[in-house]
Amino acid sequence: MKRGTTFFLRMALLLIALLVLAIYIFVVPTIGRFAAELYPDYTYIKGLVWLDLYATAIPFYLALYRSYQLLGYIDRSEAFSQLAVRALRSIRNCAFGVSGLFAVGMPLYYLMADKDDAPGIIVIGLVIIFASFTIAVFAAVLKALLHEAIEIKTENELTV
Repeated sequence: MKRGTTFFLRMALLLIALLVLAIYIFVVPTIGRFAAELYPDYTYIKGLVWLDLYATAIPFYLALYRSYQLLGYIDRSEAFSQLAVRALRSIRNCAFGVSGLFAVGMPLYYLMADKDDAPGIIVIGLVIIFASFTIAVFAAVLKALLHEAIEIKTENELTV
């Protein structure tokens, strides 16, 4: 694959990482304070919202890192290797993790949406859950296809 394509994808990953970092720095604390304002009797709700949202950062950035590694494997013509399969497996697991963490936090977001009368909060949460679940399924399919291609490649090398 041409280096220009993978360079573009690497820059896109970097841009996504920076945008999400800005969201974690500027938006997440505001969401936690907003939840605390809606439920002043439950001061711990701010911490729960922060915990859920910041916990999603770990699998998200791990998936970005593994995606970056996968692009490196493609540059080095190691796309059909067990390293690439492991990277796709890790991306799949991280995407399931992000989806699961947002699903665990949905009751909190429901409470916020119910109190503020803003159903958009729930819709945004469901979109994030669906998007990360879709990425996980796509990575799982790619991993299975890549694993089969590696087996066929190995079998063909042994017969020659």
